[in-house]
Amino acid sequence: MTAEKVILHSDVNAFYASVEEIYRPELRKVPVAVCGDPELRHGIVLTKNQLAKKTGVLTGQAIWEAKQLCPDLVVIMPNYKLYMEYARMVQEIYCNYTDQVEPYGMDECFLDVTGSVGLFGNGEKIANEIRTKISRELGITVSIGVSYNKTFAKLGSDMKKPDAVTVITEDNYKHKVWPLPAVDLLFVGRATALKLYRRYNIATIGELANFDVNTLHALLGKPGVILHRYANGLDFSEVRKIGEEPPLKSIGNSTTTPRDLRSTQDVYLTMTLLAESVAARLRENGLKATTVQISMRTNDMLFVERQAKLKKPSYISSEIANLAMEIFKNKYKFTSPIRTLGVRGCNLVPENQPFQLSLFDNVEKQKKMENLERMVDGIRSKHGFHAVKKATMLLDRELTNENPKDEHVNPCNPFLEK
Repeated sequence: MTAEKVILHSDVNAFYASVEEIYRPELRKVPVAVCGDPELRHGIVLTKNQLAKKTGVLTGQAIWEAKQLCPDLVVIMPNYKLYMEYARMVQEIYCNYTDQVEPYGMDECFLDVTGSVGLFGNGEKIANEIRTKISRELGITVSIGVSYNKTFAKLGSDMKKPDAVTVITEDNYKHKVWPLPAVDLLFVGRATALKLYRRYNIATIGELANFDVNTLHALLGKPGVILHRYANGLDFSEVRKIGEEPPLKSIGNSTTTPRDLRSTQDVYLTMTLLAESVAARLRENGLKATTVQISMRTNDMLFVERQAKLKKPSYISSEIANLAMEIFKNKYKFTSPIRTLGVRGCNLVPENQPFQLSLFDNVEKQKKMENLERMVDGIRSKHGFHAVKKATMLLDRELTNENPKDEHVNPCNPFLEK
């Protein structure tokens, strides 16, 4: 019989704000929110310190809404390079206890310490040791959940904040977990929680756990069955080892544009910029896309997502951009200006994977285009993204001035780009 797993989920408290307070101690005495740049229309609260939280400021709020709740709120712009350095240092501490460390955001990690309890003590002791070490060495605090699976460990880290350890076991989870709102369970979003409540009056995790699984399957499909298992503590997913990343299924980039896109030319310039980023990242990973997907959100918050197949696998930016524009022209008629635009390469295959040629394919031209784009990659790696630009990018510097490849950080994994 195998021993019960010991899984930790560690979450840095108010990560961005906490790091800023280390370098600017005067911020510790005032309500602080780290926010996106309002001039680029990214003006939402990314994180806030405890003083701001007490006034009702929420992550995801617009800056103006946060300032209505807290007129004295100090707003600062994010410094992602600094945060990533702290994320790396926090991860180094985790690695003193296990090699199974799986990032779940820049400020969160799962740890499997099952094999370490003989050296360091039980899960709660290890969690408290990690918490103390991070506080002493880095000056920031973490909340840690300890359990026998990832779902309950994540739930535990959210139950007591800041600077706390919560233990959820097979013996106490019905008492600790089941009374909590269903939306607190991993992968139960607000829309799903609302659907569960409206259709079947399911409000808590316990009610979800005890509900008929076949009815959940009929309502939500396979995810309904998975959520039922998670609510009953049946999560058998493994914590990946360091460097053991899952294979990429897609590579994409999106941006909230500096101004609303009101013409096909506006969209083309933004699509081209995003496609260059996507294509460069495909080449970095030795992959080609077989499908292009676009997404857009209008200024009245309508969300549209469409996709189409490429004629052949590609990591050439112009081919990705051209198909993206073709999808756009076929699917959208400018009923409203566009606020956010995204391009994604999907159904990825290795760059050297054979594919069926057509009689009309110009293989020599294809190779020249690929070599040209790799040369551009080399120039940009030495002299910056804007060292080489397509001439069309000069038509509107406001829309094409950002570097979507290097400046967009994915908050779900600081070691992967958005």
